[in-house]
Formats: sequence, C-alpha cells, structure tokens
Amino acid sequence: MLAACGRSDGQPPAPPDLAGSAGAAVTVDTLLPAAPLARARVDRALFADATLDTAALRLVVDSAVRLPRLRSVLVAHRGRVVAERYLRGARPDRAANLKSASKSVLATQVGIALAGGAFRGTAQPITELLPDATAALDSAKRAITLGDLLSMRTGLRSVSFAGYGRWVSSRDWVRAALAEPVVEPTGTAGGGMIYSTGTTHLISAALTRATRGSTHAHAVRTLGRPLGIRIPPWTTDPQGISFGGNEMRMTPRDLLRLAETLRAEGRAPADAPEPGRAVVPAAWIDSMWTARGRSGYSGHAYGYGWWIRLAPGARAAHPVYFAWGYGGQFAFIVPGLELVLVTTSDPDVADRDRGHLGALHAALDGAVRAAGG
Repeated sequence: MLAACGRSDGQPPAPPDLAGSAGAAVTVDTLLPAAPLARARVDRALFADATLDTAALRLVVDSAVRLPRLRSVLVAHRGRVVAERYLRGARPDRAANLKSASKSVLATQVGIALAGGAFRGTAQPITELLPDATAALDSAKRAITLGDLLSMRTGLRSVSFAGYGRWVSSRDWVRAALAEPVVEPTGTAGGGMIYSTGTTHLISAALTRATRGSTHAHAVRTLGRPLGIRIPPWTTDPQGISFGGNEMRMTPRDLLRLAETLRAEGRAPADAPEPGRAVVPAAWIDSMWTARGRSGYSGHAYGYGWWIRLAPGARAAHPVYFAWGYGGQFAFIVPGLELVLVTTSDPDVADRDRGHLGALHAALDGAVRAAGG
C-alpha cells in the first residue's frame, strides 16, 4: 500500500517563463539569497582556498552510520565522491524509495518541460493545465497557477497527513485533490504554503497532458538518459497518472548524480554519458531555489519543489537546497561549497522521528564545517 502539449486555447506557446515570476518570491528570511546561483558563484570564489578536512568528515559519517534507521550516506565535494557507506541491506545498485524527495525531481522536470515549450510559464492557470478536471470549479480554484502548484500555495486544504489515506483511496486523485475546500488565498494573492502531495500530483497530471506521455517517461527521457541514471516505473493513480511527488525510486548514487547536476548549474557531471551537457536550465534552478513560502511544520523555507535553509559554518552561514522524503531521504546541496550529501533511510517507519531527521541535518552541518565553510 502507499506510504506517506501546447496551449489549450490553440495559440502558439509564448516563450517559457523560466524565471518563475508567477507566485513571486516572498520575504521569508532576509538571509536567504534572492539570486541563488549568483550567490553560489560569489561563495565559490570566497571559499576557493578552503580544503576538505577528511578526518572531520570521517567523524561526521561515522556518527551518521550509527543511526538505526539510516541505510546509506554519500558525500561529494567539488565533483568527487569522498564518502559512501551502505547499511542494513542497502547496496549501491539497489534503488531506494525517495518518498517525498520525488517532489524535487518532479519540479526539476517541470523546468525542462517549460524550456521545451510544453508549458507557457509559471503563470499559466490550472484551467489550461487541466481543462477537463477544472471546468466546473469556482473562481478561487480556477485562479490557481502552475507557480502556485510548484510552491504549494494553492490555498487548497492538504490531503497529506490525516487526509492522506482518504485521498489515495479515492477513485480519481486529481478530482479529489481539486475537491478540497479553499482555506487560504493562492500564492499569487499572498497566501501561505500548505504542504500537500495532492498538489504535486496535479503537477504530474498537468505534465502528463502537456507532454502527451507519462511523467515516468518524461523523467527517463529528460533526466535518466542524459545523466545515465535508472528511473524505474513507480506507482500510478487509478487513471494511470504517475504518482506526483511520492514513491519514485533511484539508487543513492543516481540521486547524488542528479544533485551534482543541479549544483553544477544544470550541467551533467563528469561521470554522465555526456559530461557538461546542459540538462536543466540554470534559470529554472534559480527559480526552484528562490524561497516563496515557509512550512509551519518544519520552519524551513520552500521554493519550487525544493526546501531551503541556512547551514552554520565556521566562517559563514551557507544556503542549503534540499530534497526531503519521509523517513530521512535527503539530497542536500550546498553550491557555494561545491558540497552534496545524500542519505536514504528506512522508508516504512510508522512515526516521524524528528530525532533521526535532526541528526541528518546535523550531519550536513558537520560536512559544511569539514568542507571549510
């Protein structure tokens, strides 16, 4: 059981809005960068003389592997894997359930689809994205945009947490998510973040319609092949739409390779089939990593499908952009230090162990200090 095309009006597509102006960034933390990639370039220059303290990093990894729920931990620094451990049945060739870290992969796919003209931009309304499912909606719901979906500021009541079982048991996940009452204004109207996997499933449905193929097929074509990573099929809804925002699977090494691609401003890493190939538009990475809301649950900022926080270093605080899945599936990216840390954990735990999650965040902070930050 589950755990936690062109325009519809027949007009030619306008140039894609990769800068993500719809659902504009909000002031959630004055210390978070408004231009993430520009900030990363400045930081790389400032910390170019920093060297990796391998003994300190070893202590960080040794501490992490004692966590009973951890299954793998991988660290890359300046494009080179410097630590890689597998535990309790995990293997380099065994795909792990990313859980909600899938949301970050899906958001990355949207940027590629935008660049290819499948979407008009982040201001495109849901009535164009899903015309059949939205025909009878009221004006508040019809005002929802692609940017609202990506930033989880649709105003719709969440189907995650207490409502999750009811939602995934419904006959039509898209219509069930849209049937939820409006409890806040949309992001465009100043509303806050409401975390909901129903929202990201609407993105998968829109991507399916826009590309005239499954979200899985799109992931394989746009990420799997150019990066040389394996993305097996995952759960679909009763209508055959790939689950948007949950249940995607990758090996930890493949998740690391995707994270390394984003750290390198969208260019494939050295071990990819075509090293240096532009896979993800850099402007879209900027959009994904620009804070647009904040979670009332975790306190972390949220952009387009990616979480954001600051990591305290010995010399400065560093922006961290991360994918986060239930149980402790993480891909942490610290572009200013050219640092990536990936963890996978037991995905089937019955409780949300904040102690485990806190320990993984502490591991990231330790890795930042070991990298000279």
